[in-house]
Amino acid sequence: MNLKLRLTILSFLQFFVWGAWLISLGSYAGCQLGFNGVEIGSLYAAMGIVSLFMPALLGIIADRWIPAQKMLGIAHFISSCFMLAVSQQTEYASLYPYMFLAVAFYMPTIGLSNSVAFISLTKKGLDTVKAFPPIRIWGTVGFIIAMWTVNFMGFKTNAYQFYLSAIVGFILAAYSFTLPHCPVAGKKQSTSLIEAFGLKAFMLFKQKRMAIFFVFAMLLGAMLQITNGFGDWFLSSFQSVPEYTDTFGVKHSLFLISLSQISETFCILLIPFFFNRYGIKKVMLISMAAWVLRFGLFGLGNPGAGVWMLILSMLVYGVAFDFFNISGSLFVDQETDAGTRSSAQGLFMIMSNGLGAVIGSYAAGFVINNRVPNPSIPDGWNTAWFIFAGYALVVAVAFALIFKDVKTKKVPADNV
Repeated sequence: MNLKLRLTILSFLQFFVWGAWLISLGSYAGCQLGFNGVEIGSLYAAMGIVSLFMPALLGIIADRWIPAQKMLGIAHFISSCFMLAVSQQTEYASLYPYMFLAVAFYMPTIGLSNSVAFISLTKKGLDTVKAFPPIRIWGTVGFIIAMWTVNFMGFKTNAYQFYLSAIVGFILAAYSFTLPHCPVAGKKQSTSLIEAFGLKAFMLFKQKRMAIFFVFAMLLGAMLQITNGFGDWFLSSFQSVPEYTDTFGVKHSLFLISLSQISETFCILLIPFFFNRYGIKKVMLISMAAWVLRFGLFGLGNPGAGVWMLILSMLVYGVAFDFFNISGSLFVDQETDAGTRSSAQGLFMIMSNGLGAVIGSYAAGFVINNRVPNPSIPDGWNTAWFIFAGYALVVAVAFALIFKDVKTKKVPADNV
């Protein structure tokens, strides 16, 4: 089979496994299991907690002892076993540990699958900058197809979403062992544990401009999981209102939310133009403004006459997410030297998808617990969304006043 096709299948399955439950978990846990906002927030925060150490830990193992494609298969197998255990739980005290372990072994597979792809493409003499993006885009497609499957099969209201994720995970685990061999460095590997965990990059905090950027990366990262965790729960609450019960936005809420991921795929193409023309500060401010709109439109919209506002919120998500995540990564790449570049990227992920996501998930759960009297009905949800929008606005204003921009190198379109 053609290498690019094999890696495309890998990318598709990799994100299908995640998409099967990531967006629908909050609604299922809240509507069906009766979990409160903080409990649901903690489930999403688990991904941030494990992202602080598990990707680096399994990455070290893959670099030194177990080939990356085999480590990928082992991790998916273990994660899928725990996901099956999640499907059997209905109490928070028993579900949380299994979910924590499931994501502990899933989150590192994102980096491992990228490593397998890069190593395999390089061994074939292919340019990874040109060859990888068309392969990676199928990961987003897999995520979207998983959401649609859960939506139209009616799995979002039951534990079948976890069965679906686990079954595809087992298939991917087996498939991983058929992928091209990735050599290990063994004893020749000289990378220290400090470097592997990205701790060396903390020296960048001595540079005022980079320190400010990383702090705002954490503050912005706090927004990343809010709509993932609570968006579908919010839309499901309209089921309690007769005039909205049979609307498309309620009956097929996951399909509606999937417009966010579709938007994300297109917005990636806009980044080179905006980054080169306006610089990192303006691009980050555009992202922050998009987050304000994302949350504000959730607060104003409804699945009836206000569905256009929900659709617009989904469309601006691509700008909110991509202009922060990808542009931030490009900025870090340009502002660091070869000796700290990899660890600096790790630090960016720790601050945004690690610490930021953990803080944001718990904080969002606390807001919902205290501002939404009954999450099963729409009353109070708009207040929560406006609080999130207000937070994004405050962060944007602070960033505009504090962060100083300088001219950066242009980024070729092929590099995104």
